[in-house]
Amino acid sequence: MDTELRINFERLKQNLDDLSNIGREKDHGIYRMAFSKGDMQARRWLSEQIESAGLSLHQDGAANLGARLNWSDEQPVVMTGSHIDTVPGAGHLDGALGVICGLEALRVLHERKVPLSHPVEMVAFSDEEGRFGGLLGSQSLCGLLTPEAILAAEDLEGVRLTDAMQQQGLSAMEALSAQRDPGSIKAFLELHIEQGPVLDRQGIQIGAVDAITGLFKWNVRLIGAANHAGTTPMEMRQDAFQGLAEFAGQIDRVLEEHGSPRSRTTIGRVELFPGAANVVPGTAEFSLEVRDTDQQILEALADAYRRALSAIARRRDLMFEFEVLSTIEPIQCHSSVISAVESSARALDLKSLRMPSGAVHDTQIMASMAPAGMIFVPSKEGRSHSPAEWTAWKDIEAGANTLLNALVRLAN
Repeated sequence: MDTELRINFERLKQNLDDLSNIGREKDHGIYRMAFSKGDMQARRWLSEQIESAGLSLHQDGAANLGARLNWSDEQPVVMTGSHIDTVPGAGHLDGALGVICGLEALRVLHERKVPLSHPVEMVAFSDEEGRFGGLLGSQSLCGLLTPEAILAAEDLEGVRLTDAMQQQGLSAMEALSAQRDPGSIKAFLELHIEQGPVLDRQGIQIGAVDAITGLFKWNVRLIGAANHAGTTPMEMRQDAFQGLAEFAGQIDRVLEEHGSPRSRTTIGRVELFPGAANVVPGTAEFSLEVRDTDQQILEALADAYRRALSAIARRRDLMFEFEVLSTIEPIQCHSSVISAVESSARALDLKSLRMPSGAVHDTQIMASMAPAGMIFVPSKEGRSHSPAEWTAWKDIEAGANTLLNALVRLAN
């Protein structure tokens, strides 16, 4: 006999549709960047939904917005959630799906009076997408922010986080007060679209995430000598672009020798100087981003890429320098959370796949404080961060039902 709970699918669809209309512009993209007009309108809408559901509305100093069920300061809470802020021109599901499905799960638990041994909470985290650096809300909750970081945070247009929040009646420095006590969270579970093609191509509805990638990002410069393209013989050139091209050709070799099947390397930005058709490039500056779910592999890849660049520079009479732009350590999802996801999917007769997350999520931060994990649902053709982002309704329903029942398992 099937004893698993089910969400109210029509209500869930309506909520997703309603939220998707907030911040949508003529290009069909959604513009709800953190603390923008669209973001604040979405926050007001979400607050109304939480209160109309009969749940306790809560907002902390970092402007994390949440719903609470059976709240007690005496017991650790089972938490779910994601974010409703977006990148510019976003799709309607990234982040929003986890918030709306989390809200729906709490609604069902409240309406059905499901007995729970622990309180349950849904949180919509602030600035996950990175207008001011990203993961602001979850870092605040886990006590990982500093006053210096808050004061230094600004967006690409030079707008400071402190000013953007002040314009909305909020104080950025209050984010320091959002820290939760260690042990106050029993488990954290985030539902999210995969943002990749694996589940879609394999026809699997549920991804049970077992690890979330770490990364390092460098800004690399190969420096040679700019010279006349017609009068400088090929063997006498210090061509920085040729060095870059040789390095790019070695990426597959480095990954094969030092990486894993979960390794990813991307050169996403290249600039040549002086950048003229009739001048040998004197400098090639480029980004190098490397990801894996194993920290030791990341360190091995960093060492291998340094050695490859140094060898190429020596051979081609170039200088090589780089600066580290960012590093994020990978995390392993907790076995108890993975088990709750897989057990719920199995009980609902849904096929699941253990898989890594190649993108960074709030779960990565929450794992520093509590057992954490994620549920993925398929992304059509792997599309995300674009108006073409789409997940079939049947897969959304499957993910929401898996989340609902996994929360019950974790809370009991």
